[in-house]
Amino acid sequence: METNSPLAAVPTLTNRDFESDQDKRWCPGCGDYSILKQTQKVLPDLGIPRERLVFISGIGCSSRFPYYMNTYGFHSIHGRAPTIASGL
Repeated sequence: METNSPLAAVPTLTNRDFESDQDKRWCPGCGDYSILKQTQKVLPDLGIPRERLVFISGIGCSSRFPYYMNTYGFHSIHGRAPTIASGL
């Protein structure tokens, strides 16, 4: 059976493919490190190309999340991350 899915020709991705070259600026012991690592661990298994992923953040320390991912990202203003995300 032949498929015309754009995901059919996706190369195998690894955790490192989702890591950016940015230095992490979270406090030692911050839970954001675990969330970032687990997200980077799970994404290769989904088989979605990096250029089809977008991380949208609001304010606070977790707002740096898109900068630490090797995907598209958007840093929005206070309280508007869901609104921005709904526009994608």
